[in-house]
Amino acid sequence: MTKFEKPRGTRDFLPEEMAVRRKLENRFREIVKRWGYGEIMTPVFESLDLFKAKSGEGILGEIYYFEDKGERELALRPELTAPTMRAFVNEMQSFTKPIRLFYFENCFRYERPQKGRFREFWQFGTEIIGSDKPAADAESIALAMNLIKSAGIKGYLSIGNLAVVRHVLNKITDESEVKDKIMRLIDKKEFESLDNYLEEIGADFNSVSDLKRLISISGNDAKEVITNAKSVVGDLPELDSFKNMIELLEAYGISEYRVDFGIARGLDYYTGVVFEIYADGLGAQKQICGGGSYKLIPLFGGGDVASIGFGIGFDRIMEIFTEKQDKDTTVNVISMPETYKEGIRLALVLRHYVCTTADIMNRNFGAQLKYANSSNADYVLIVGEKEIEKEIYSLKDMKTGEQKELTEYELIQFFAEDD
Repeated sequence: MTKFEKPRGTRDFLPEEMAVRRKLENRFREIVKRWGYGEIMTPVFESLDLFKAKSGEGILGEIYYFEDKGERELALRPELTAPTMRAFVNEMQSFTKPIRLFYFENCFRYERPQKGRFREFWQFGTEIIGSDKPAADAESIALAMNLIKSAGIKGYLSIGNLAVVRHVLNKITDESEVKDKIMRLIDKKEFESLDNYLEEIGADFNSVSDLKRLISISGNDAKEVITNAKSVVGDLPELDSFKNMIELLEAYGISEYRVDFGIARGLDYYTGVVFEIYADGLGAQKQICGGGSYKLIPLFGGGDVASIGFGIGFDRIMEIFTEKQDKDTTVNVISMPETYKEGIRLALVLRHYVCTTADIMNRNFGAQLKYANSSNADYVLIVGEKEIEKEIYSLKDMKTGEQKELTEYELIQFFAEDD
């Protein structure tokens, strides 16, 4: 018989691991809801053109795409921002702004699987649509840090500003493709290739010098870093806005961060603040969150609407999330063929309060008791003819061996208090 293996780059999550994943997922959901974010869900596959419009033709080598029976070119979503912005253009342009959205879904990328990278992965993220103000930037960063902290993880925050970097880029070239390539090289820290490319396009020496100075400016003292940036670009309004945003982070209780003008994104729809969050214990793949302000909506046929958002690599978080799922109290109902229906009835009653199972293997009494023990049940409820006749049931604590005789009402009270 043929044995089928799971596709490369995918995983099976067994019950114990799924319980821990759900625990953190539900914690994240509760937090973002309290911050006023509503959930959005988009299709697993979208038009291929959507992702080409966002990321260019180069995305084709990184994603799963196919032609359906109607000869339409479709793609499994590689990320969730583009589908969310497409949904906004289609259905939410009349909504009162700002619109706060969150999502948690699986995404797909065709890349070489390695530690921390899979072809199917999960992303938790948020988007604020309709505000280009420092307050929106600060809220997005603060929320991301709050989520990371809730997982018991120390997050190291780095913040940059692409509006300032683009101010210098505009002096080098007017061509968006050239700017995008320069930004990609900065983002990947490929500085030797950057030097070669700037020389190849004949970039102005002074402008290149300004760019290199600017992207090398970083530090933990925001005031000093911004002052150093002003020495390169002058008194830009974008720097004043950036300073205001950082002051708002202080109001959120975020005082540890690094300002780094070398943080880049390789595509021209990013407009201002960008940020990254790192964590220890993940080796080279230590980035667990990335975000920034952008304008994608005009690319998808909408108006000139600003947005900011972030995505958390949920799978990377799970690699260092150390909490275990709290075990639910479990009860196994043990009955005989002649009392089985009464056992089912009592199991239905108890399921309002506690995880309850009944035998479905036609096992004898001893085998049922052995199963309860091997499955680590907390209690067994014995439903025999004598118990039914007296309307008093034997509840055994499998850890202590203690056994109690309880009426149905007393059983309910016992487990209702535990619930």
